[in-house]
Amino acid sequence: MEKMVVKYVKGLSENASSWEKRNHKKYGGLNHICRQIEYDVKHGVTDTQVVHMLQKVRNDLSFSEIRNGNGSMQRLEDMESHFIKTRLRY
Repeated sequence: MEKMVVKYVKGLSENASSWEKRNHKKYGGLNHICRQIEYDVKHGVTDTQVVHMLQKVRNDLSFSEIRNGNGSMQRLEDMESHFIKTRLRY
């Protein structure tokens, strides 16, 4: 789960190859990442672990380089809002 969150928040590099762009378009969107995390939740990951991971990416010093990327904070906020809406629905 951590790898997916970091990969989504980090985004696509500016010098990505056409293969990377194609795969990012197919598998790198918010809906796909959230579905993968929801699959993990079905199979043992708790909601608190998901929230903790998102907070860790937002606040931990080890993720500071990722947060400085272009649009990374917006992607993180989108992911957080998706999980807040999903959890309030149930």
